[in-house]
Amino acid sequence: MSDNLKHECGVALIRLLKPLQFYEHNYGTPLYGFHKLFLLLEKQHNRGQDGCGIGSVKLNMSPGQPYMFRDREIKTNSLDRIFNRQLADYDKLIQEGLIIPEIAQTVKNYFEFGGEVLMGHLRYGTSGKFDQSSCHPYVRRSNWPTKNLMLLGNFNMTNTDKLNQFLINRGQHPIFETDTQSVLEEIGFHLDEQHNEIYRQMRDSGNTGVDIPEIISDQLDPVNILNKSAQVWDGGYTIAGLIGNGDAFAARDPNGIRPCHYYQSDEIVAIASERVPLMTVFDIPKDEIREVEPGNVILIKNNGEITSKRFAETKKTTPCSFERIYFSRGNDPDIDCERKALGKALSSRILDSIDCDMKNTVFSFIPNTAETAFYGLMEELRNKRRVSVKQRILEAHKENKITENLLDELILDNWPRGEKIAHKDVKLRTFISQEKSRGKLVAHVYDITYGVVKPDDNLVIIDDSIVRGTTLRKSILKILTRTQPKKIVISSTAPQIRYPDCYGIDMSELGKFIAFQATIELINEQGKKDLILETYQRCCEEIEKPVDEMKNCVKDIYSPFSTEEISKKIAELVYPHSSDWHGPLEIIFQSIEDLHSAIPNHQGDWYFTGDYPTPGGFEVVNKAFIHYYEKKSGRVYDTKFPLTQYG
Repeated sequence: MSDNLKHECGVALIRLLKPLQFYEHNYGTPLYGFHKLFLLLEKQHNRGQDGCGIGSVKLNMSPGQPYMFRDREIKTNSLDRIFNRQLADYDKLIQEGLIIPEIAQTVKNYFEFGGEVLMGHLRYGTSGKFDQSSCHPYVRRSNWPTKNLMLLGNFNMTNTDKLNQFLINRGQHPIFETDTQSVLEEIGFHLDEQHNEIYRQMRDSGNTGVDIPEIISDQLDPVNILNKSAQVWDGGYTIAGLIGNGDAFAARDPNGIRPCHYYQSDEIVAIASERVPLMTVFDIPKDEIREVEPGNVILIKNNGEITSKRFAETKKTTPCSFERIYFSRGNDPDIDCERKALGKALSSRILDSIDCDMKNTVFSFIPNTAETAFYGLMEELRNKRRVSVKQRILEAHKENKITENLLDELILDNWPRGEKIAHKDVKLRTFISQEKSRGKLVAHVYDITYGVVKPDDNLVIIDDSIVRGTTLRKSILKILTRTQPKKIVISSTAPQIRYPDCYGIDMSELGKFIAFQATIELINEQGKKDLILETYQRCCEEIEKPVDEMKNCVKDIYSPFSTEEISKKIAELVYPHSSDWHGPLEIIFQSIEDLHSAIPNHQGDWYFTGDYPTPGGFEVVNKAFIHYYEKKSGRVYDTKFPLTQYG
C-alpha cells in the first residue's frame, strides 16, 4: 500500500497453566511467559508502531500484596523500551537480593510482570490523543479483585457517541475520547453488577467476609458479562481482558471482521491477532492454531479451566479482506497463496495493456508488501508464455517447420522480466516523518535501479492497493519516470476503494479517496452536478431513519460510470505532469470477482462495494458524504464529531 495508512492494532495474551517453578525447571527461566509475550508482540510489530502496552495479573496473592500491573510507552521503539525497562528492573531486583531466579516465588513476589497472566498491545492510533494515556491496556480499578478490569483490543466501534449516551442515561460520567473507554466502562458496569449480585447473595446466606471473595471469583461469569455488554456494540473487534482475580478472555465480533487466533497446550494458552506469530514463537504447525469463531469468547478462568463459548449471535461472516491483501504478515502459508493469486488474477489485463509485448516490458512492485503478489503475477505470465510456446512448437512440428531460429525466438524472446526497480530508504522515511516540510522530501523516499528500463520498454508496477493516490502522485510516479519508459502501468491487487472503513482501518474521509475524487471529476465534466446535491439530500433523509433501515446512498455517485472510466480518470489525476516524461499511464484495479476468487474465506469488502456488515456502517457512509458535501474534515464516528450533530 503506497499510501501510509494505519490500522488498529495487534494483541497478545499469555496464560501460564503451570506454576512459575515449572518453567524455570523446564525452560531455564521463570520469565518464560514474559519472554513469549515479547516475542508475540515483536512478531506482530507490523500491526502497530505508535505505542505499546503490557499488563499482568498474579494469581492468589496474599492481601496487602499488589497483583495487577501495567506499563505503556509511546516513544520510538516502544516495544523494545518497555521490555528493556522491565528487564532492567528485574536485574536490579536480583542485585538487591530480592529475586533469586532459581526460586520462582521470589520472581512472582517482586517482579511486576512475573505473573501467570500477561497481555500486550501494539497501537496504530487512528483516533483520539497520541499520548501515553491513550495506549492500551486501559484499567478500571477497585479494591475488590473481581472488580478490577484491564482491557485492550483491535477494534473500532461505529456508534461510540451512542455508547457514551447509553452510559450517561444510566447515570455514569464517560470520558469522550475513545471507544476503548466506552467499551471498558460498559464491561466494567456489568462486571460490577454481577459482582454485587453474588456478594449480596453470599452475604445474606451467612457466608463470612473472608470466604466471599473466593466464592465471587468462582461464580463470576465473564461470558454473561460480555453478552450483556455486546448488545450495544456495532463494529469490528477483538477484545482481550484480564480481571483482577486472574480470569482472562478474548472475544471476537459476531461478523469476524477483526482476526483472532489461539494456541492451547497443557502448559500454556496463547492468543494473538495473527496465526504465524503463534506458529513461530511456539514452533508448532498451523494445524495446532485455532481461529476464535465469530461471536465467541475464549475464557480462561483463574483455576485454569478453558472454554470457548458464544457470547453474541453469529451474523454473516465477513472477515476483513485487507488483512489478507496488506495488513497481516505474508509469511502465513494461506496468505502467501492468496497474495500470489491476487497477482495472477491481474495477468490477462496487464498483457492486454502492453499488447502482450513481454520482450519489451519490465515488471516490478511497490511497496515491499506487494512483493508476493508480484511473484504470483510473474508465475502466471511465465505459465501463459509456456503454453504459447508449446502451442507454436506443436504447430511448427505438424508443418515440419521447426528451425533453430524459431526455437531461439520462442525460447529466448518475450519471456517476462522481473526487476527490483524501487528501493525504500528507511532512514530517510523516518527523518521525513519527523520533518515539517515533508512534502518537499517525500519524493526521495525511494531510490531506483538505473539502466534496467530501456527507452522502448513498458514498466509494469504491482501495488497492493491505491487509496488516496497521494504517494503515487507526489512520489512514486515521479521516481518511476526517471527510468523514462515507453509506458507505465500501475496494477492494484485490490479493487477501487470507494467507501469508508469504520471497523479499524484509517480510511474514513470520502473526499480523500482517489476513486471518489475521480468520480466527482467525471460528474462535473459530464454536467451531472445535480447528482451530487441529490445524493446529499438522500443521505440527509436516510440518516433520519432507524439505523437498521438505512441503505448506502453513496452508491448512486458511482453508478453512472464503469470501473474502467473511473480508472482512466484516476490515471489523469495522478499523472506526473511536473516530470520530463510524457508517456501514457494506465492504472488497472482488481475486479471484485477476482478478489473473492483469490481470497475465498475473507470476503469483507465494504470499502470496495459499499455493502457493510453492520447497521452502523450504513450510517457512517451516509454521514461521510454529508461531511464531504458540507466541507467538514475528520472521521464522522470520532467522539469529537458525534454522529448526532447531523441529526
